[in-house]
Amino acid sequence: MSLQFDFGTIKAATDNFSDYNKIGEGGFGSVYKGTLSDGQEIAVKRLSRSSDQGSKEFRNEIVLVAKLLHRNLVRLLGFCLEGEEKILIYEFVPNKSLNYFLFDPAKQGQLNWSARYKIIVGIARGLLYLHEDSQLRVIHRDLKASNILLDRDMNPKISDFGIARICHVEQRPENASRVAGTYGYMSPEYALHGLLSAKLDVFSFGVLILEIVIGRKNSLFNQISDNGEDLPSYAWRLWKEGTPLELIDPTLEHFFPRNEVTRCIHIGLLCVQEDPDDRPTMATILVMLNSFSFNLSLPKQPSAFMHRRTGPCIPTRVVEWDNSAGRPIPLSVNDMSITELYPR
Repeated sequence: MSLQFDFGTIKAATDNFSDYNKIGEGGFGSVYKGTLSDGQEIAVKRLSRSSDQGSKEFRNEIVLVAKLLHRNLVRLLGFCLEGEEKILIYEFVPNKSLNYFLFDPAKQGQLNWSARYKIIVGIARGLLYLHEDSQLRVIHRDLKASNILLDRDMNPKISDFGIARICHVEQRPENASRVAGTYGYMSPEYALHGLLSAKLDVFSFGVLILEIVIGRKNSLFNQISDNGEDLPSYAWRLWKEGTPLELIDPTLEHFFPRNEVTRCIHIGLLCVQEDPDDRPTMATILVMLNSFSFNLSLPKQPSAFMHRRTGPCIPTRVVEWDNSAGRPIPLSVNDMSITELYPR
């Protein structure tokens, strides 16, 4: 079965890419909701004609996502490549992103603890599939709340594989020629030295767990923290003081199982350990989530490399220094992905 759609079909499905059907916009183009002639709803990502990086991500998504199939991954239905048009067609996921609910005070209350825990477990299952169970071994590289879409039943689906990389089975770290990802979710060995392994996704997943528990974004956390701490450092301090449940999102009030939340915080802290060898694999993490009889090791203090380098007050754009060349490299903190950042 061909994955290729003709442009006329997509144009008709989106009512000629009308603004009414536009549901998102990013650095590489716009996303539209569409309806095919048989009634099937689709999401259409139309890449900007001027984006060279978008062209690379377009090819990457077609090669990777077409070979991946899991209930916790957004499914690629096809693509359109006609003239200058580069379009990706996905299943339509109606409840927008985790970012849409988690960081909006008016919507946080719609995510009770049961829903949050289901999202954590679903993301873990999707990552395990990518790392170990698919026909390819894939590192996502940009796991974050805005790349977790939610279906009608609030099941999570990992999306946006534009900068994903195929990795080797033996999981040895590789040197990435360019660092790509999002501030606040990148592991220290990757952001600072370009060392790429599946443990990068594990680190990002740990940050995401802590964000799901507290309902706040790590990349902005040290602006509101009294000590200028990032979220992992704050969570670890509460853990050491014996008060981890102070991390809990106040919108949850007292309607949550204390042991389950505490265990999620514990797992999140293990995922954000500075040494990638100290982080569990996704297979181990799923066992940790599903079996309370599985003993967890004690977490060490996580790396706070972004906090150390930027200080407590982060402007809209952060300057990260290339120590070897003595020149600054801009980082975005507005949840946009970094796609051309050279490692040290």
